[in-house]
Amino acid sequence: MEFSIPAPALWALAQLNQAGHQAFLVGGCVRDLHMGRSPGDYDIATSALPDQTRAVFAGCRVIETGLRHGTLTVLAGGLPLEITTYRVESGYSDHRHPDQVRFTSRLEEDLARRDFTVNAMAWHPALGLRDPFGGRADLAAGLLRCVGRPEDRFGEDALRMLRALRFSAQLGFALDGPTARAALALRRQLDHVSRERIAAELTKLLLGPNARRVVCQFWPILAVPIPELGAMAGLDQHSKYHCYDVLTHCAVALEAAGPDKLLRWAALLHDVAKPPCFTLDSQGRGHFYGHARLGGQMTEEILNRLRFDRDTVRRVRRLVELHDYPIDPPEGSPERAVKRLLRRLGEEDFFRLLDLKRADALAHAPQYRGRAALCDDLETLARQILAEGDCFTLKELAVHGDDLIAAGWAPGPALGRTLAWLLGQVEEGRLENDRQTLLDAASREKKPE
Repeated sequence: MEFSIPAPALWALAQLNQAGHQAFLVGGCVRDLHMGRSPGDYDIATSALPDQTRAVFAGCRVIETGLRHGTLTVLAGGLPLEITTYRVESGYSDHRHPDQVRFTSRLEEDLARRDFTVNAMAWHPALGLRDPFGGRADLAAGLLRCVGRPEDRFGEDALRMLRALRFSAQLGFALDGPTARAALALRRQLDHVSRERIAAELTKLLLGPNARRVVCQFWPILAVPIPELGAMAGLDQHSKYHCYDVLTHCAVALEAAGPDKLLRWAALLHDVAKPPCFTLDSQGRGHFYGHARLGGQMTEEILNRLRFDRDTVRRVRRLVELHDYPIDPPEGSPERAVKRLLRRLGEEDFFRLLDLKRADALAHAPQYRGRAALCDDLETLARQILAEGDCFTLKELAVHGDDLIAAGWAPGPALGRTLAWLLGQVEEGRLENDRQTLLDAASREKKPE
């Protein structure tokens, strides 16, 4: 099979071979090449010891990425290449990193330490594919299977459980029976993994096109870092508007939402507070009063627990809090509500909120999914407002604080309130956004002493 490999990677293989060492492309790049995908990076495994690798690439910039484990990063032709000595690992007392690393001259021993068969293949342009564990057949079958005993692989590195789910969500692969059962049985070992690493894997998982299936099938694993998911699973909403339990509803919304980090997290968590807010009325109908507000608080707690940055936490919380906000008020102007939210959220997060509301609607019972079309209409309205340059923030207002001060207003809270009042009048169409018109309207207000 012929592959299109970047020239720097082929050159690096040739340099190692000419120096008398074995060298193969390994891991994810080999998997992606066999799937017809463009690899994100190219890793090389070699029989050369780290000092020998450094000598081979003496004319290149070499970074000691993980020298203890035999890894150097070589910058060749602008392409960073991770080059690692064949190695055998043992003793994972922290369920994450090997206690001991021993270099070896045999490629097969190096491949045997890897997580999944599809990642345990090696390729060389002259020698072809080395596949001692059947990774190519598993690729063809769409199967994710551990190399050797899955209990051993997950015991060595607990993060591999989430990597398995992430690959399943990204690539559409199914976990084979032993791998799935071992991951479920050993899931509490995720407690040994840093929150930051878990958050990174979860985000990649949620962005995968098959995230809905993975969330629904493997929620007990995801509930280790996010216990709140356990309360959502299987909770009947007792509502004609819903055909799914709470967790499945959120997973369906997740699938319907665009592939955006903030949006996907908001979709997963938008109903996280339904379990504590659940009540059943005398007619057997379920209600979740206040779940959006409480959901925002719970979302902040969850994302802080996972060590997300403050901006991500703030913005996802806000989306969760507003996912039930009526942009189409029964009384009043949708245009005014849209402008108010554009001012409050900014253009980018406003359209995220619309996407979330659309995804939420599509996750309702079939006969109640029509509100998704309303979101389409509101998006059209919002884009029209933006295209026409309508005034919906103080920035677009034709009068600013300096103008009022020049007209005799004193700086202070009253000035700010007057500007906000003028903006509201313009939003409601009672005043034109014209400098003199607004100054005249302000002059009719009582000036503060």
